[in-house]
Amino acid sequence: MSKPPVHVTVTGAAGQIGYSLLFRIASGQLLGPEQPVVLRLLEIEPAMGTLEGVVMELEDCAFPLLAAIEPTSEMKTAFDGTNWALLVGSIPRKAGMERNDLLTINGGIFGPQGEAIAVHAASDVRVLVVGNPCNTNCLIARAHAPEVPDDRWFAMTRLDQNRAASQLATKAGVPVADVARVAIWGNHSSTQYPDFENATVSGRAATEVIADRDWLEGDFIATVQQRGAKIIEARGASSAASAANAVVDSVASVVNATAEGDCASLAVVSHGEYGTPEGLVFGFPVRSDGTSWEIIEGLEHSGFAQERIRLTTEELESERAAVAHLLG
Repeated sequence: MSKPPVHVTVTGAAGQIGYSLLFRIASGQLLGPEQPVVLRLLEIEPAMGTLEGVVMELEDCAFPLLAAIEPTSEMKTAFDGTNWALLVGSIPRKAGMERNDLLTINGGIFGPQGEAIAVHAASDVRVLVVGNPCNTNCLIARAHAPEVPDDRWFAMTRLDQNRAASQLATKAGVPVADVARVAIWGNHSSTQYPDFENATVSGRAATEVIADRDWLEGDFIATVQQRGAKIIEARGASSAASAANAVVDSVASVVNATAEGDCASLAVVSHGEYGTPEGLVFGFPVRSDGTSWEIIEGLEHSGFAQERIRLTTEELESERAAVAHLLG
C-alpha cells in the first residue's frame, strides 16, 4: 500500500445500511481503487455480537485495501483520528411517536457524537449524517463540534436525487446516465423539493423532454417524497442497499470533480444562499473540483418551485426550534 490509509468511521455499523455499506467501502468503491482504508465501526453494546459477525465477514473477503478494522462501542475509539465520519445509526420513528420526540431522542445520540468528533477526529475530518431526520441530526452534531468548519458537514439528500433521476429517466425512456442536474432542495423528508425545472435529460431541459407538466408537478414529486415509505410498505424494512449506495455517491461527489453541467445534491450549512435562513442544514445543488466544493448559484425558480422551497424551509425552521435546547 503506497498511500497512508484513510480512517472511515461508520456508526450503526451492524445495521442494515451499515451491512450494505461496509463491503463497498472496504472494496475501494468509496474512496477509489488505490486508497487503503481503516474501518472504525461503532455499535451499541447489545449489538456488538452482531458486529463481530460482520467483522468476520469483512476479514473473509480479504480486501486488499482494508488495512485494519476497529469494532467498538466506545465513541473515543470510533472517532480516533477519523477522516470521514459516516453517521448512519439513529433511532427510527415508531408508531405513536411525534416528530419532535424523535428529534429529541436522536439529539441524545448526535450531540455526543459531535463532541467526540471535535475531540478525537483528524483535523481534516468530514462528516456525512445519514441517520434520519438527517438534516436536523447534522445540525445538532455540528452545534456540539464548533471547531469543525461548516464546509465539513453534510446530510444525505443523494438518495432523493437518485430516486428523482431514476423517475425522470423512466418517464423519458432514456438511460439514467442521460439525466443530469437534479437538485433536491431543503429537508430529507416528505417536504423536500425535487427540482425538475433545472434538470436536464439528454442535454435538454427536462420540461422539454417530458411535456407532461401535471405528472412533473404531481406524481413525480410525490413518488420521490414518499419513496421511503413505499419501500417500507413493500419490504417491511426501510431502504438499506439504496441508502448505502447514496452514501458512496455522496462521498464521491465531494472527493471527485463534478461533471460539467451536472450537480450533486447534499444538505449543507446555509449561509443565506437562495434566501435560505442562516445556519440551517439545507439541501442544495453543489459542485466540487475534487478538493473543495461550492453551492451552485444562479438557478432560477418558478412560483411553483418557490412555494415548494418555502414549505420545506419552514419545516426545517420548525425542527430547529424544536431542538433549540440541544444546540447550546
